[in-house]
Amino acid sequence: MALIDTPEREAEDAAAAPAAPGLGELFVAFAKMSLAGFGGVLVWARRVIVDQRRWMTADEFNETFALCHFLPGPNIVNLSVVFGSRFRGIPGAVAAFAGLLGPPLLIVTLLAVLYAHYGELETLRRILAGVSYAAIGLLFAVVFRMLMPLLRKRDPVAIGLLVAVFVAVGVLRLPMPWVLAVAVPFSIAATYLLRRRTA
Repeated sequence: MALIDTPEREAEDAAAAPAAPGLGELFVAFAKMSLAGFGGVLVWARRVIVDQRRWMTADEFNETFALCHFLPGPNIVNLSVVFGSRFRGIPGAVAAFAGLLGPPLLIVTLLAVLYAHYGELETLRRILAGVSYAAIGLLFAVVFRMLMPLLRKRDPVAIGLLVAVFVAVGVLRLPMPWVLAVAVPFSIAATYLLRRRTA
């Protein structure tokens, strides 16, 4: 039997929301994400932050990740810094950043040494090819899950902008900075006007 969301139930869910993570919890959470994230951490970051720990809603995660696209550097590294600083300031940013990069750095250094000695083996090349296919599948899965909240809102402006940017970058191969230079001001202006109209 499906549960019906009532104001009382929403209040209970809000009261049951987990407390802000501590520094150790941030470090361990991002370390686990990085160790599980073969081919990319975004899949595991969303699963831990939104689904398991409920530190953010799906919309908050999408908005934060969108912000990280405009910062220099890898998106997931930016996400760790922004996420950590949101809850614990600069120490939180450092803890999340160290958890994300520390363990993989040690593992990649070890693998680089091994690859230098055994990289020519055909079996190893086939294994790496299989891992790359799995990573692509995980990426498609997380993109679909991030897209669902946007589709549920049925916002024609947001969906139209999404399609336009996809066509401009993915199909027409226009330079990303030029596309963003047009899309960002347009999306800000459209959101402002729509919210002003509904207010």
